[in-house]
Amino acid sequence: MSAVTAKRTIRHRIGGEETGGSSTRTAPVWDPATGEQQAEVLLAEPADVDIAVAAAQAAFADWSQASLSRRAKAMFAFRELLNANVDRLARIVSSEHGKVLEDAKGEVLRGLEVVEFACGIPQLLKGEYSDQVSTTVDAYSFRQPLGVCAGITPFNFPAMVPMWMHPVAIACGNAFVLKPSERDPSASNLVAELYAEAGLPEGVFNVVHGDKVAVDALLDHPDVAAVSFVGSTPIASYVHARATEKRKRVQALGGAKNHAIVLPGADLGYAADQLSAAGFGSAGQRCMAISVAVAVGDSGDALVEEVAGRAREIKVGPGLDPGSEMGPVVTPQARDRIVDYIGQGAEAGARLTVDGRELEVDGGGFWVGPTLIDRVQPEMSVYTDEIFGPVLSVVRSDGLDEAIELVNRNSYANGAAIFTGSGHEARRFQREVEVGMIGINVPIPVPMAFYSFGGWKDSLFGDHHIHGPEGVRFYTRGKAITSRWPASKKDAVSAGSMNFPISS
Repeated sequence: MSAVTAKRTIRHRIGGEETGGSSTRTAPVWDPATGEQQAEVLLAEPADVDIAVAAAQAAFADWSQASLSRRAKAMFAFRELLNANVDRLARIVSSEHGKVLEDAKGEVLRGLEVVEFACGIPQLLKGEYSDQVSTTVDAYSFRQPLGVCAGITPFNFPAMVPMWMHPVAIACGNAFVLKPSERDPSASNLVAELYAEAGLPEGVFNVVHGDKVAVDALLDHPDVAAVSFVGSTPIASYVHARATEKRKRVQALGGAKNHAIVLPGADLGYAADQLSAAGFGSAGQRCMAISVAVAVGDSGDALVEEVAGRAREIKVGPGLDPGSEMGPVVTPQARDRIVDYIGQGAEAGARLTVDGRELEVDGGGFWVGPTLIDRVQPEMSVYTDEIFGPVLSVVRSDGLDEAIELVNRNSYANGAAIFTGSGHEARRFQREVEVGMIGINVPIPVPMAFYSFGGWKDSLFGDHHIHGPEGVRFYTRGKAITSRWPASKKDAVSAGSMNFPISS
C-alpha cells in the first residue's frame, strides 16, 4: 500500500456516523487522469449491510410518521446546502470519475433538480376524495411509504443518479440505504454529511460501500422493501430477478445503445455539434450518450466530415484542468475494453475515420480519444454492444423507414433522437420509434425532474421509471378507504345486508 493510499480510507456512513464496520476488504480508488491510486474504499460484508438496514429500519418508525411539512423542510434545507456545495461536490466527482469539472457541475445541478421536485412532496402526495359515493358513504385514497429502500448506483454519475432515488424516497417517508459504485464513492459520503447538517434524523440516509457481496446482501435482506438500480443490462436483469424472488419492489434500469437519426433536410452543422457533444462528452460514459448516428440518404458523407472535424478539435485532458473538454475513462480496465472494441470494428471492415487509440496525454492516466467509426454494419460488435466509451458509430440508411426499423430492432430502448427540419418526419418518428425517451433536434433527451426517466425493452426491468411522478408511486403504496358514519343506530342497522354491496 502506497503512502498516498494510507492517508485516505473511504468508510461507510451508517446511522449518522462514519464507520469501518467489519470490513477488511478494500478496492482502489484511482485518479483517472494520472493513473495513480488516490485512496482505498472499504468493501462491506453482509454484517455491515445488516447494521445499515437495522439503522434505517429503526429510523423509519419515526420518519414515516413525520408530517409532510417536516419532510419538506428537511428537503428544502438539504437543497440549500447542496446548492452551496455544488463546486465542492463537482470537484470530488471530477477527481474520482475523471469527467471535466463543468460536466461534473452539470451532473450535480441535474441531481439538485430532483431534490427541488422532492421539496414539493405535500403536493405530490395529495390523495383523492369522493363525497357521497353511495348514501352516507364517502371514498378516499392516500399513499404511504414502503419502509427501508435501497439504491445501487453506477460509477458514471456518482452524484446525480443516487439523487434520482434518495430525495424522492426520503420525502415520501422511507429510510434509505445507498450502495454507490466503489470506483468513485466519495460523493455519496459528502451527500450524507449534508443530509445530517440539514437536520435529517440519523439512520434515515445511510451509505454502505461495497461490491457484489454488499449488493447481494441488500437484495436478500428481509427488511429491505424496495430496490432501485441503474447499471448494465445483465446486472439489471440479475438484480430484478433476485430481488423480486424475495418479493421486493424493484426498478432496475439497464444499458443503452442510443441512436440519432440524421435526415438530409437537417442542419448538418448543428447536428454534428450535437452528436459530438452527445457522443464524446464525459468520454462517452453516459447511459444516454449517442453511440450510433444513422445517416439517412445523402447526408452521410457530409455528416461524417463535419463530426470528424469536431472530434479532432476536442481538447482532451485532466478533468480538473479548465481547458479540458473531455477527460479520461474511469479505470484501466475500461480503457482496455474500449480500445479492444475499436480494434474489433476495424477488423470487421468498418472505417476508422478518427482513431482515439492514437491519443497521447502526458503523465499517465486512462485515456481514449474521441473515435468516429463509419460504415458500421448492424452485426458488428461496435454496434451491438454497449461500449460505454467515446466511440460514435455511423450506420448508413436509405430512408426514414429503414432507420426507424433499425432502431426498433435493437434490444436496447433507452433513448433515440432525430435531427430534421420537418415537423411531419419528427412527429412520425416520435410515434413509431420504440424507446422510452425521445429527442427532436435534442441529442440527449433526459427528462426534467418533474417527468420520469426510463427506457423500454432490455433497458428497464420492472414497471416503474425513476424520479418524477413514477418515482413517487414506486416509493409509496396506495390505500383506498370507503367510509360510512351513520347518523343513528337505526340507520346503521338498516344499512346492513347479506347481499354484495352496491351503490345506492
